[in-house]
Amino acid sequence: MCKVLIIIPAYNEAGSIKKLIEEIKNKCPEADYIVLNDCSTDNTETELKNIKANYLKIPVNLGIGGAVQLGYKYARENGYDIAVQVDGDGQHDVAYIDSIITDIKLGKSDIVIGSRFIDKEGFQSTGSRRIGIKILSSLIYLSCGCKVKDATSGFRAAGKEYINIFANEYPDDYPEPEVLVSATLNGARIKEIPVIMRERMEGVSSINFGKSVYYMIKVSIAIIISRISLGIRRK
Repeated sequence: MCKVLIIIPAYNEAGSIKKLIEEIKNKCPEADYIVLNDCSTDNTETELKNIKANYLKIPVNLGIGGAVQLGYKYARENGYDIAVQVDGDGQHDVAYIDSIITDIKLGKSDIVIGSRFIDKEGFQSTGSRRIGIKILSSLIYLSCGCKVKDATSGFRAAGKEYINIFANEYPDDYPEPEVLVSATLNGARIKEIPVIMRERMEGVSSINFGKSVYYMIKVSIAIIISRISLGIRRK
């Protein structure tokens, strides 16, 4: 039987985490989950305790990349075959998890991404962010030949080989696009499938205009450096 772990990085998600865990229990009863409470300053931990959720308390804020990597370490140490990343804000509909993991279970893909831009249904993000995502997707394609439409989607799954790889090495800050470059250059078979995403259940995004500009610059540089460094290693 294939062991599946749902990895949920959470920072200040007190308003949405209970509903998300209830959805997982109802829609994905055969999968396990672990919440990585990334030093939240709100009532996230209280909510997790109240519902007796499976979670790890991170004593210092690691950021999204560090929290997700800790989830992959947990998956590796506990022998999971597939790990699925799901955001803690409720934007990802866990009903799609079966579809996301199917090709990995069949041995056809190593990484599968849930993309909102294939069928273009549901929440499509803001216009400026869509432009940014298109730029990053083009840069990824130019860097490594990986064709993806939703390069920043955090709704994705990885098989056992990449659980091990990501447990050892994972980008720290805004990791999703950078991971696609390094994984492709390491031979990963990457696939996108259409999903419908929702607006966040509660709260507001931590990425404002200033952070969006920083995000674009930082990730673009990281993609280029990743491409160059892996090319040097192969020589």
